[in-house]
Amino acid sequence: MRSVIRQTTGLVALLLVIAIGYLCFWPTPAKPVSWQAPTPPGYVGAYAANTRLAGLRMIELGDDVGPEHMAMGPDGKLYAAMTSGNLLRMDPDGANREVFVNTGGRVLGFDFDGRGRMVVADAMKGLLAITPDRQVSMLADRVSPHDPIRYANAVIVAPDGTIYFTDASTRFSPAAWGGTYEASVLDILEQAASGRVLAFDPATGRTRLVAHGLSFANGLALSSDGHTLFVAETGRYRIWRIDGHAEGLDVQGGSPQARVLLDNLPGYPDNLMRGRGGRIWVGLFKPRNPAADGLSDRPFIRSILLRLPRFMLPLGESYGHVFAIDEDGRVIADLQDPSGAYPETTGVTETADRLYIHSLHARGIGWMPQ
Repeated sequence: MRSVIRQTTGLVALLLVIAIGYLCFWPTPAKPVSWQAPTPPGYVGAYAANTRLAGLRMIELGDDVGPEHMAMGPDGKLYAAMTSGNLLRMDPDGANREVFVNTGGRVLGFDFDGRGRMVVADAMKGLLAITPDRQVSMLADRVSPHDPIRYANAVIVAPDGTIYFTDASTRFSPAAWGGTYEASVLDILEQAASGRVLAFDPATGRTRLVAHGLSFANGLALSSDGHTLFVAETGRYRIWRIDGHAEGLDVQGGSPQARVLLDNLPGYPDNLMRGRGGRIWVGLFKPRNPAADGLSDRPFIRSILLRLPRFMLPLGESYGHVFAIDEDGRVIADLQDPSGAYPETTGVTETADRLYIHSLHARGIGWMPQ
């Protein structure tokens, strides 16, 4: 009996050593760095808890999932980018839904240029153009021969034709790391701040670096002056105001061309969308998690987390939250659903009579009347 106990104890000890060795030393693709997360503000002040986003009405999408980005087209139709790679087109009430095109990748943002083309940020492929007759072409998949665009995320077309877009991470490409969500988790846990803002000139075909040093560069909106950019930095809970004329600007270096407009948000900011009356809508994908913030200056512990199954990561609970700001960063509308019934609210598309709520994983389009 004692021999069996000794053997069992030895086996348990061996397994424990193996588990500790795996958690501490198994190679991971991300190399976490230390940073200092601000103390989460909670749902107070302009973000006081409410239920104004609860009870959304739904537009069914059939087998499609994840209307991560939506916009009204010049034809008066509502377009929605889905997880499948489908770009759906439908009437504003959801009728006459059809697949406009499938890019074969994952579209995370799109806008329309002066020629009526849809300009697309495809996280798997780069910057694409789609004509009204559904012809897809590549605009840019690299900044220079040895500098690929790894994670095209959001895009906006300026009045002068310049196409601004974010490259969320130059470290982790969704095509190489299992998809957009997996790549974003790696980037945000690492905190190497490799995200950037790029500008494509359709006349020359040149792509230039506007700004870099962002921890997961995400949503993008344009100011009323046509050249100032609002940029969501998902990994550090803030929104930047950046001069679109900048070249190679390191936002962490301190410059009058870049300043933080909103800091220490209560969640992870995603899409930025211009609304009516000068509003800029912000979607918060998930709320902050104090456990995750507490590990900001503990990169070794974060490297251990990278070895765990993803469901065990402290990424926050589902909580519906979108809000609108003006160009000075003042919050002018705030809509929440603490139940998180409509999951991962990534943004808002506003029309005269509706608010359409974007979502990373919802099985329909949530909307509410104005």
